[in-house]
This record gives sequence, structure tokens and C-alpha cells, in this order.
Amino acid sequence: MTTLTLYGNRLSGHSYKVRLALMLADVSHDYVHVDLAVPREQRPEDFRAASRFGEVPVLVADGTALCQSNAILQWLANNFGQLSGEHGSRETVREWLSWEANRVGLSVPNLRWSRLNRLPQPEVEAWLEQRARADLDTLDAALAEQPYLAGQRLSIADLSASAYLWWLADAGLDIAGWPRVEAWLERIAQQPGWQHPDVLMAPDIPD
Repeated sequence: MTTLTLYGNRLSGHSYKVRLALMLADVSHDYVHVDLAVPREQRPEDFRAASRFGEVPVLVADGTALCQSNAILQWLANNFGQLSGEHGSRETVREWLSWEANRVGLSVPNLRWSRLNRLPQPEVEAWLEQRARADLDTLDAALAEQPYLAGQRLSIADLSASAYLWWLADAGLDIAGWPRVEAWLERIAQQPGWQHPDVLMAPDIPD
């Protein structure tokens, strides 16, 4: 049996998407919360040794460290045979993972961070909001004729693209403006093992 340890942070949607994949696939693992408010050089030594880029998430599998959330999701799907999508959808899943990294996985978390911390950067926020709205429009259109991004089955593409949308209100956006996205999130939330990130990523949650 593979021994897995996930390092993450409670405010990180990128950490959440990986832990949620582990939970939905019912894969045994240890979860270690990393306080990102602590300077990098003062973070736990085991995390610093594992994290090539000094970021969360990091998944350590039998002593081998895996970095970058979407790469970890692909590794999990390949190695545990779950959440890979329906037959013939592999390339579509990969496309959505790449899209997420530069679109909704960039726009929404940065807009959320700025508004939660009330940073004085209205021009930057306006740009991020415009981009976030366009990203949500893209998702809404993609879900017009199918329940999930890569077809009829939940996949890692859905977990990746939805990760920060559970906190969309923090970014000052109302999910009701994108009804298909809202219904999609409801379908994901109905999956056995699903938990909201505020619950699943809490530092003191028992595994």
C-alpha cells in the first residue's frame, strides 16, 4: 500500500482540490497543515525538503514528493484509477487542467485575496474581476449540454476548476449569475465524501 502525506493550507484551493480528490477516491492519507503566514525558511523542515517550489500542495508518496496541484491530480487519477473521466476523455481532462491553471485558478483566488485583504489596487481588481467573469462564462457555456466538464462523469477536471468557486462570495461575485455553474457545484457537493474546504482543510481536523 502506498503511504501518502499531503501538505496543504486551509486557504488554498489548490491544496483543497488534491485533498478532495483523495477523499472522493477514498484513498488513505495523512494531512499536514502548513501555516503560510510563517516565513518560508521557518516552515517545517520536512515540508521544505519536499516542496521543490516552496509552495503547497505537496504530496509525498512513499518518500517521493509530487508538486503542483494539477500534476498531482493526474498522478492520483493514473495510479488509483478514479476520477479520470469517462472513456476517451483523457485529452479533454488535460485541456481543462491546463486552462484552469491560467484562468479561473488565477483570476478568482487573486481577486478573493485582494478583496479579503482590502488591498488598494482598484485597477488590478477590475482586471481580475473582468477575467473571473469571463472564466465563469466559459464554464457556464461548457456545462450547457453535459453535467461535468469532460462529459457525463465527474473527473479531476471538475475538482480543479471548481476549487476556488466555493469561496466565490469572498471575491465579491454571486454564483447565481452563472446558473449552470451553480448547479454543477451542487452536483459535486452531492458526491459521497465531499466536504466544503472550510471543513476539510481545517488544521485540526482528524484524518
